[in-house]
Amino acid sequence: MTIARVVRFHRTGGPEVLRLDFVDVPAPKAGEVRIRTRALGLNRAEAMYRAGEYVVQPSFPAAIGYEAAGEIEAVGAGVQGLAIGDAVSVLPLRPMTEYAMHAELAVAPASNVVKHPAVLSWQEAAGAWMPFITAYGALVDIAKVGPDDTVVIPAASSSVGLAALQIARRAGARAIALTRTSAKTQRLLDAGASYVVATAEENLVLRIHELTASRGASVTFDPVGGGTFPLLAEAAAPHGLIFIYGALAPESTPLPILPVLSKHLSVRGYDLFELAAKPGPFAVAMADLSAGLADRSLRPIIDRSFAFEDFVAAHRHLESNEQFGKIVVDV
Repeated sequence: MTIARVVRFHRTGGPEVLRLDFVDVPAPKAGEVRIRTRALGLNRAEAMYRAGEYVVQPSFPAAIGYEAAGEIEAVGAGVQGLAIGDAVSVLPLRPMTEYAMHAELAVAPASNVVKHPAVLSWQEAAGAWMPFITAYGALVDIAKVGPDDTVVIPAASSSVGLAALQIARRAGARAIALTRTSAKTQRLLDAGASYVVATAEENLVLRIHELTASRGASVTFDPVGGGTFPLLAEAAAPHGLIFIYGALAPESTPLPILPVLSKHLSVRGYDLFELAAKPGPFAVAMADLSAGLADRSLRPIIDRSFAFEDFVAAHRHLESNEQFGKIVVDV
């Protein structure tokens, strides 16, 4: 038996339902590896899953977690290119109901495990892939943003928002970061934003039109929805593309028919699994992202790290909406 502490919950609810249970972690099967984790990345999807508000429902006791980095401790039959002792990251490509990563020992499919660039710390390696793959798939693979584009990024201080700023800048596009107040303005500019709009202090639509010489945003990358969405449509350029990749707003999201019709806008749902389902483009994305992480033109921004024993506090911080970048847990 191989006993390790695993983050689980036995009922849905707030952060307080999370427990560190001692669990027998099985040996890896064919095509799998077992990882001694060193750092874990937290995502809003995990808080929604824990609360029973995610696209899949937990079966109790439920393990949790998409992202981890660590060292391979055991290798299953048929695995090639990975060996015991390799420093690796787990790509967030399989449902938590199949493979949950938030544990001292975690089993993962070898196809979802990569040897990350050596320049990354354990914390960076655990927190890089979800944000950068998500942003890359929308902005590069689908929208193909370039120097002629202006990209509006709501919730820009989130880990995905910060990755999107860097992806847009690297492609030569102008990135307008949206944030509630001006308190984070300089940090967002330092992170890659061309401009910052404080939505509680400025007229969002007017300011975006000012910044774009009245053209509007060619691409909008929105994880929030809710009552602000009609304003994003008003701020969009004719034939603009609006991605919705999250539902952070507690209220429903209205569809602003007149701007959508009059400007011939495209509004589409998106998640990183869309890119992952296309083997060729996904391989291109991974090569490009790995190169960017290695040469530091792309940098995971870590907000704060927590001890493994403080997992409940880490989830409370995740739900505070005060973070700037990725929240990680050290193991």
